[in-house]
Amino acid sequence: MSTSDTLARLAAVIESRKAANGGDPETSYVARLLHKGPDAFLKKIGEEATETVMAAKDVDHGADASKLVYEVADLWFHSMIALAHYGLTPADVVNELARREGLSGIEEKALRKAVERERLGE
Repeated sequence: MSTSDTLARLAAVIESRKAANGGDPETSYVARLLHKGPDAFLKKIGEEATETVMAAKDVDHGADASKLVYEVADLWFHSMIALAHYGLTPADVVNELARREGLSGIEEKALRKAVERERLGE
């Protein structure tokens, strides 16, 4: 079972929870978050990001690393809800990571700044 298969299956479940696809906010956590709108799932992403940071700090101080994995899973899950809301998929993120592969972080950041300057006509 590949990582991309797992992400694609989860993305399909999230997509099925959209109101347009019959998702019921009364019976589905994902449907409820989507029904409440971006403020709800973006707040959850912020909470999960904070919990991820806290778990990493705990691991630094001897906690089991599985706690970090658990929190990152929550962060990814809620991020996938945001992707679905905006018509995007995990494949879009994987493609972006593949595009960056082989670029140093410094080069990638400089490239983004150059593209933004060009876009703004500077």
